[in-house]
Amino acid sequence: MDAADREVAPVSSYLRDRMLGDVSPLTCRSYGFDLLRWYRVLWALDVGWEQATEAEAAALVGWLRSARNPQRQRKQGGFRPGSVNPTTGKPLLRAGYAPATIAHNLSAVHGFYAFHMHFGRGPLLNPVPENRARRAALAHRSPIEARVQHRRGRLRPKVSVRQPRAMPDQQWDALFAQMGCARDQALLSCYVSSGARASELLGIGLGDVDWTKGQLWVISKGTRARQPVPASPQALAYLAAYLEEAGLPPDGMPVWRTRRGESRPLTYWAARRIIQRADEAIGANWTLHDLRHTAATRLARDPELTLVEVQTILRHAHITTTALYTVVGLDDLVDKLAEHYARPVQPTSWPTQYAADDIEAVFGAGQ
Repeated sequence: MDAADREVAPVSSYLRDRMLGDVSPLTCRSYGFDLLRWYRVLWALDVGWEQATEAEAAALVGWLRSARNPQRQRKQGGFRPGSVNPTTGKPLLRAGYAPATIAHNLSAVHGFYAFHMHFGRGPLLNPVPENRARRAALAHRSPIEARVQHRRGRLRPKVSVRQPRAMPDQQWDALFAQMGCARDQALLSCYVSSGARASELLGIGLGDVDWTKGQLWVISKGTRARQPVPASPQALAYLAAYLEEAGLPPDGMPVWRTRRGESRPLTYWAARRIIQRADEAIGANWTLHDLRHTAATRLARDPELTLVEVQTILRHAHITTTALYTVVGLDDLVDKLAEHYARPVQPTSWPTQYAADDIEAVFGAGQ
């Protein structure tokens, strides 16, 4: 909607086409916010969408790189935005827009104009420069092949690859100790044993729990197919205790429900708030998605499980994504490094069959 509460027809037609292409409603929602930012720049510059050029795209990028993100203006445990949480070692969100957000915004605007240019509408050239080198490097590429290096397109920010952040056992115990009811204990146990995504697990019903096989049936985020995920015996025990306390859900209602007022399905935002309250108590900044990272890291580092088996459990499309969880971080080496620094330096020794003069001639007098 514009400032006069009138529908912006070009945006509506583009989003309608996305919906007809069977994309996720959440994707259309994110594209809507991206295009709202774009139109706000055009309105501020008094430029019609059909007359937009690369100069307006540069103005959008410049604004996003310098403006403060209103979603970041919330309490983060008293730590400065962009700093590192001393408890978890995870960086806090910066005050501005992340490079990934800027890149996503440019992709949405590029797709918006590509759609209209297909029907002969809009400007002659797409305001967002196209990165032909990237398209050529990724075309028909096997996921097991080495990634071809390519230059970033104009206006594109440098987006770093984020490594998974798993909770150490001590911090997992501290976080779980903050769960004050059977529902929250069951929810976290199911998350960390199944590796399911946040929205997937929140949608399960009573018929999606296979108590015999130890499985939960979820609707996958990507394929939207009904797929099984594992659940540990401990998680199922917590789930049974929760259902005994709260009662069985009505037909058609998910297992996870609110505890106050009228019984309603537990939303993602309410589940996120459960983690946030626990974080505030222990001075951490863990998120719901970190529970999936924790489950994936525990599975990937189990010597009894192969990487292909872990890929099946996590439902990754490519095994290269699963391999990210095998990377050992510096936090995992604290104990080994302490032992390394405590060991005395071993003097250099040579086998007795080598003459001292020969060793000095080859390696120097210092050896």
